[in-house]
Amino acid sequence: MILTFVGTAGSGKTTLTRAFGKYLEENDYRVSYVNLDTGVKKLPYRPDLDVRVEVTAWEIMEEGYGPNGAIVESYDRLLPRVSEYVSSIMELDGENNYVLLDTPGQMETFLFHDFGVRLMEGLPEPLTVYLFSPDILRKPADFCFARFFGLMIELRLGTTTVPAMSKVDTVENLEEYRRYLDDVEYLTARLRLEPSTQGLLAYRMCSTLPELAPPTRVLYISTQTGEGFDDLETLAYEHRCTCGDLT
Repeated sequence: MILTFVGTAGSGKTTLTRAFGKYLEENDYRVSYVNLDTGVKKLPYRPDLDVRVEVTAWEIMEEGYGPNGAIVESYDRLLPRVSEYVSSIMELDGENNYVLLDTPGQMETFLFHDFGVRLMEGLPEPLTVYLFSPDILRKPADFCFARFFGLMIELRLGTTTVPAMSKVDTVENLEEYRRYLDDVEYLTARLRLEPSTQGLLAYRMCSTLPELAPPTRVLYISTQTGEGFDDLETLAYEHRCTCGDLT
């Protein structure tokens, strides 16, 4: 089972990669780790496949590139080897129960560069988990944005994508977050009351979600407490065996 963690900077992708991997290992699964971030210096896990063996962003910065330019250039240099990485990941998949892919801290690098898209296109039925932090959810339109961005990731990468709110241990009223994220009808009704142009746009977008979005449930995860890990394991199993619709 290939599981890819994608998300905004600071959403907890790398921490979740290690914490969920440890959870799986403690439940007697064989787990392999893949680091796809050329800019990370320290990892909390030992990768079985690491793009930094080939190139790192900070080495490219020594050539005179700025931070963003160095990251883009690093994936330009990795692109000719994308088929090799696909083959290596598939080999790991054949030897293990789970292969966990940790993607770049800057999500746009993975989504908008051919390296990330072609890598995902070459993998057999990977499941993508889109992580977002509760920090970005301040008003009803933000919840619409989070749900739609998950849909855009699925469109871009061509993989089944599951939205997951991270750091749930830091929120006081989780049920309120769940109500907005789980009940699209409730969210749409709240957006209908928003008088702003932003609210109107969000209302129109969310009104189409039931028709556009494939059936799936939102995950609520904490790497500190392990909350949601059993749900993620169950969902991954359903995806692998196609015995559920991920709702």
